[in-house]
Amino acid sequence: MAGGSAEEFEGQRGRLFGVAYRMLGSAEEAEDVVQDAFVRWGGVDRAAIVSPSAWLAKVVTNLCLNRLTAARALREEYIGPWLPEPVLTAEGALGPLESAEQRDSVSFALLVLLERLTPAERAVFVLREAFAYSYREIAEIMELSEANSRQLSRRARERVDDGHSRFQPDRRQSNELVERFFAAAREGDLRGLEEMLTADVISVADGGGKISSARRPVVGAERVARYLAGGFGRFATAMEIGFAEVNGQPALVGVDGGVLRGVAVADVLDGRIAALRIVTNPEKLGFLARQVDALSHSE
Repeated sequence: MAGGSAEEFEGQRGRLFGVAYRMLGSAEEAEDVVQDAFVRWGGVDRAAIVSPSAWLAKVVTNLCLNRLTAARALREEYIGPWLPEPVLTAEGALGPLESAEQRDSVSFALLVLLERLTPAERAVFVLREAFAYSYREIAEIMELSEANSRQLSRRARERVDDGHSRFQPDRRQSNELVERFFAAAREGDLRGLEEMLTADVISVADGGGKISSARRPVVGAERVARYLAGGFGRFATAMEIGFAEVNGQPALVGVDGGVLRGVAVADVLDGRIAALRIVTNPEKLGFLARQVDALSHSE
């Protein structure tokens, strides 16, 4: 019998992309996974599918598990700190992010922590915490017992909670803080910068060995202020800097000659910046660059 309809699949595409991105931390790979799922959907016996959403969730989860297993070796060879691929989220690319919990599910801080988990733990965590699947549904998707799915979920939750603080800042105030922070960095105002940073602030840069960047995290308000003032002083004058919501957080987006060069995403805690995560690896900026280009053409 003919495969599933394209129209039926398109109704699920956004959710499937959100699942795949949270499992992989890569928008490019998430797109590939969703496209692979679409091809398989086109060849399925539609009459045999009771629940299209459950069938597609299972296909996408299995495709992600295969990629996660292969990615573990690549992560060990990665040059410098690893960060997720940034995604503009104000237009709903990763689903609704109205609550603190929804924004947290795509935050850089959480996605980095999910790298600690086994592929199975990560899949269960994403399905349970971000998409509210029941343990029974997770067991069916991953072909586990319900007891095993509960065990994996508990273990994943414990490992994530051990290193994660959920930030719940006021979004307007956070945006204003990041704008003031950039102005101080551009002007080389070290005292002003330090006042906007927590004492134990951390700055992490992902250049992937392709773009010059700090190979180790920079920690402490004074060190981070000097590091950022120097970096922004060299590059900000040559770039067009914009402000955006990236992965549910306030961010700076740097464009030079129409080419996206980097993104800096801020964690805000109690009115100060607690972490700044910077992505300059060009291989991780492709998806966001297409988003930025699409927005510029729609204005």
